[in-house]
Amino acid sequence: MHSLSAPTRREAVLLVFVFVSLLLFSRTGYDTSGARFWEVDKSGESPTAQVEPWRTRITWSNGHVPNTRVVSHVPGWTIFDNLFVLNGTVFVVTDFPSSIPDRLTITSTAVNIFNGKEAVNSRTPGDREMRVISTDQAQKLFGSSAESIDGVTWLVNDPPQFITHYYHWSAELFFGFWRTYSSLDTAIDEMGKSTLPALRRIFFAHVDADHWRDYALMNQWVLRSAFPSLTTEYSYDWEDRAAMGRPMMLDRVIFTDRAAAMHGHHFLSTGRTASEPSALPGSAHWWSTIRANVVRVCGLDPNVAGDMAQTPVITYISRQEWGRRMLIQEDHERLVEELYKLRDLYGYEVNVVSMDKFSRAEQLALAARTTIMMGVHGNGLTSLVWMRPSPRATVMEFFFPGGFAQDYEYTTRALGMVHYGFWDDQYFTSPDTPEQAYPEGFQGTSIPIDGAVVARLCHERLLLQ
Repeated sequence: MHSLSAPTRREAVLLVFVFVSLLLFSRTGYDTSGARFWEVDKSGESPTAQVEPWRTRITWSNGHVPNTRVVSHVPGWTIFDNLFVLNGTVFVVTDFPSSIPDRLTITSTAVNIFNGKEAVNSRTPGDREMRVISTDQAQKLFGSSAESIDGVTWLVNDPPQFITHYYHWSAELFFGFWRTYSSLDTAIDEMGKSTLPALRRIFFAHVDADHWRDYALMNQWVLRSAFPSLTTEYSYDWEDRAAMGRPMMLDRVIFTDRAAAMHGHHFLSTGRTASEPSALPGSAHWWSTIRANVVRVCGLDPNVAGDMAQTPVITYISRQEWGRRMLIQEDHERLVEELYKLRDLYGYEVNVVSMDKFSRAEQLALAARTTIMMGVHGNGLTSLVWMRPSPRATVMEFFFPGGFAQDYEYTTRALGMVHYGFWDDQYFTSPDTPEQAYPEGFQGTSIPIDGAVVARLCHERLLLQ
């Protein structure tokens, strides 16, 4: 048996030292209010954690209401700083009212759009929709403060009439919004890099939560892919805010109105409301930011998808099962045969598809890889917006002879690609496009096309460097 001896003085001192060290370490190493690992910096400086300020209200002294600034404007598409809203009415605060564009080119009553003088007059805005007021008037109306809506807001002043359609959303409303906002960053590069703050929210002032989605469920996919942190408010939310009776000030807002855009001369020549922002400055790669975000969510690398170094991809979007706007069946079969000959002779990838049979991700991914997209005039061609612009990038649209619509022709050109319209064995491109026309047979099931002519033009386009 061994007896336990009392610790020596040296051992006792060591035990006390270890105990004190452990106590100090436990108090400084794990105290959540003390130093954190991200504060360690070899330079000797200790950066502090970033904290976003919580700013809920804007206040001002008597007579110093923040002035509204028009950052950018074309009919239907206006960027404002410090825009006010009270009781559902938009207020532009300025002591220089002559600097504000005509109200008719900014907003409208947001009723459905129809033809005819009475219908046009019904869209004319009044003081209920928008007022331009002085700082003194603003002081009397608002008092000395307003609720703050910080960041970037997109205010959509349209009824649901056109929003619930994939083309009118992705290739017109969303298209025009981004062309307008991206005009503030003319250095966007081919990969979509931009210094613009991300869109924080959308106010659908006249659309409820059930009436902005399209039947193909593409609208929400595109929006959530492009801006994953985005929040949306709808007509009921707009009414809630109005009922509070408190003014709110939006830091920066892109204000869009379809009816107002119809007063612009670009619309009058193209029939496309999204054509108005083309008058603004912008990068040649302005759309690449949106395309890159959407393509990534589909599992593709936007730097690779559609690149000219890849095998060329021809995609024919068939409407042969839709019951309207269809090719003559024999012509459809001959077209498919001619396209497959190109595949066998030159190694091109050829896809003959009905887009509604694909998932949303599959539709977008295929479009992103496509070099030449073709089909009869219809919603499926909207996916051209996900193609990568290049010298070879081409859209071929088949019409009943004598018919023509500018929807996809304008959109293709706006992205820097080439569009060809076909009347059987004849084809045309800008600037030699015909007038818009919808002859009998335009919506029918007997649209002719010469597949050999289409295939020959495809090969010519794919030889370009």
